[in-house]
Amino acid sequence: MTRDELIARVKERLGDKIVQWTDKSARRIYVEVKPEDVPETSRFLFRELEARLSIATGLDTPVAIEVLYHWAFDQCGLILTVRTKLNRDKPVIESIARICKGAEWIEREMWELLGITFQNHPDMRHLLLTDDWPEGSYPLRRDYVKENKGAND
Repeated sequence: MTRDELIARVKERLGDKIVQWTDKSARRIYVEVKPEDVPETSRFLFRELEARLSIATGLDTPVAIEVLYHWAFDQCGLILTVRTKLNRDKPVIESIARICKGAEWIEREMWELLGITFQNHPDMRHLLLTDDWPEGSYPLRRDYVKENKGAND
C-alpha cells in the first residue's frame, strides 16, 4: 500500500473521529482523536492495516496529559501517530493491550510515571517503580516534587 492509499483509507475509516490531522512530513503524520476513539482507531490500524506499534509516549503538558501511539507502516516508511488528550486531574483511557499485546508494558510505564489509568489493562502492576511507591506521586508529572533531594539534584 502506498502512502497516499494509506492516507485515503485512514481518512475514510476514521472520518469525523479525526479531531486534527497534521501531515508533518513525507514520513510522519499526526492524527488526533478523542480518548474514547483510541481503541477503535488502534484496532483498525493494527488488525486491518497491519501497522506495527512502534512505541507509545505520554506527555504532561500545561493543559492536558497526552498519549501518543506511534504506528509504523514499514512497507511505505510512514509513522502515523495517534494523539489524544486526557484530563490532567483524572487521566483515564481504555487500554489497547488486549488489541495489541505490545502496548502492555508501555501502558504500565505511563501509569507509573504519569498517573494515567488504563482501564481493562490485563496486568496493571508496577514495572519500574517499587511496589511501595507513594500513590499519587508521578515522577514525569510537572508537579512532581522529589523528596530528600541530594546536593547534586
